Amino acid sequence: MALESSSSSSAHWMGSLPSALSALPLANLAIPGSHDSFSYWVDEKSPVGPDQATAIKRLAKISLVRKVMKKWSVTQNLTFKEQLEGGIRYFDLRVSSKPGEAGQEIYFIHGLFGIKVWDGLMEINTFLEHHPKEVIFLDFNHFYAMDNNHHAYLISRIQEVFGSRLCPKECVENVTLQNLWEKQQQVLIFYHHCLYEQYPFLWPGNKIPAPWANTTNVHKLLQFLDTTRGERAKQGTFHVSQAILTPRVKTIARNLIRGLKNTLVHKNLPSILDWVKLQKPGVMGVNIITSDFVELVDFAATVIALNELLLEDNES
Repeated sequence: MALESSSSSSAHWMGSLPSALSALPLANLAIPGSHDSFSYWVDEKSPVGPDQATAIKRLAKISLVRKVMKKWSVTQNLTFKEQLEGGIRYFDLRVSSKPGEAGQEIYFIHGLFGIKVWDGLMEINTFLEHHPKEVIFLDFNHFYAMDNNHHAYLISRIQEVFGSRLCPKECVENVTLQNLWEKQQQVLIFYHHCLYEQYPFLWPGNKIPAPWANTTNVHKLLQFLDTTRGERAKQGTFHVSQAILTPRVKTIARNLIRGLKNTLVHKNLPSILDWVKLQKPGVMGVNIITSDFVELVDFAATVIALNELLLEDNES
């Protein structure tokens, strides 16, 4: 049985999986994700974020520098809603307060400030309301300029938006689509801060390792992805394969105006997609795979289609 992968069915691909797959642990399925998922919009008029070095902050007082930064900060073109409709189910999130701003408001950040986290969560929740069998991973893995009050504010917002949709932390092998559907739970929150211990609905970051190749070389990246996939834990965690290239300072300096997409992504995405097509999900196979600019190739549909290999195993 071929899995649906057209754009119209991508919005509800989890709910359309055969029962043999919806009964498997989510850690054994192939799930498409996006890198710096929120970066489709960044504010080049705002000050540079606290995730940047002091020298960059000084330079960025010049508006032209912020325009260049935007070309390297944006890693996605699609909004949360568009990514969800296209099949993306894992979101890589970095958040920050705005130093000097009154109140506890939290924003997405990647060099420059993005939208308010609250607005992004609301957008995601609206999708979930209309797609009750879809399940998402929200990975809050970097926090900047946040004290305990900021964390308390953010966590209360997460709880306020998703409520009973939040999946409490438990044994990873028990987290199947069928079990989540029975409980009407749709959201797994990973929170890379010690405060996760105080909240049953916050999963620790070590339950979703996402090793990072930190290279501009696509061959080194693919070798790294193979090695780290082979080293993933057999049980007890999800696993993220970050199929992304990372610019060095000299990469940016040589290609200031071209930006990330034209310098690294366009020419290397076909090789990355070829690697994805050779993968297999399962206990020691791929689980979550993330990419930049997920719409440039048939990324999400290609990852989702890997689950057919699990069906073939089941039938044999």
